[in-house]
Amino acid sequence: MSDRHDHEQAIERWRVAPGDRVRLGDVATDATDGAPGDKHETEDACEELVERLAEWQGRLWAEQRQALLLVLQAMDAGGKDGTIRKVFTGVNPQGVAVSAFKAPSAEELAHDFLWRVHRRAPARGEIGVFNRSHYEDVLVVRVEELVPEAVWRPRYGAIRDFEASLGAAGTTVVKLFLHISKDEQAERFQARLDDPTKRWKFSTGDLAVRERWDDYRAAYEEAIAETSTERAPWYVVPADHKWYRNWVVLNVLLATLEGMDPQYPPEEPGLDDIVIR
Repeated sequence: MSDRHDHEQAIERWRVAPGDRVRLGDVATDATDGAPGDKHETEDACEELVERLAEWQGRLWAEQRQALLLVLQAMDAGGKDGTIRKVFTGVNPQGVAVSAFKAPSAEELAHDFLWRVHRRAPARGEIGVFNRSHYEDVLVVRVEELVPEAVWRPRYGAIRDFEASLGAAGTTVVKLFLHISKDEQAERFQARLDDPTKRWKFSTGDLAVRERWDDYRAAYEEAIAETSTERAPWYVVPADHKWYRNWVVLNVLLATLEGMDPQYPPEEPGLDDIVIR
């Protein structure tokens, strides 16, 4: 894919249009639609896309006028860490800020639910990556009944307003749900248990969350439908195949950056006459 139009056409299959009802059960988690070939061919294509992402990130960093926020959400073992590691492997680290949001601290709980998130929004020139995000406050709190519905339901509107305010200030927001099957999650959990170097990533509490799979899926469906907007869209990314997931994420990021079209700042006058001796 060589231009913005190609990327925009490619990513439409995963985009949730504003007002669309989301049925995750109808979206194949193992889909490979549009991939340039099999696993190896697609991985080869990803290498070129990673290089192009680095070029666009360099332009964004040099321009220092806009920012990009990537929100990653998924069921446990959905591949958020792996996505960040693979997709951003070639970028300039000083221009990318990754934030992981776990259970809120006492200080964070003393503020509104968006306080801790807004503080981590990317500065101009940066790509910010949220590994989990403000959406936990309409997902976990809903399923685990940490707060009543009268508290979490109005948060959809607060989230839309928050993301709109970021957009008005020059930050483009793009949100990805990495969509895996329950069977794939089981395989990934077992792989963690079988590998002593990965057991630290597994908690017995993950099994209790797994028991509420359908409840979490319903919460995701409503959250995505309620908050996918023109300026801050959601994309549902089939993620059972890691190689396909990475290819999709790269295409979404490139289409977004191409749409932002960051420019290098103008050079100082007279540079052509300078000779370094």
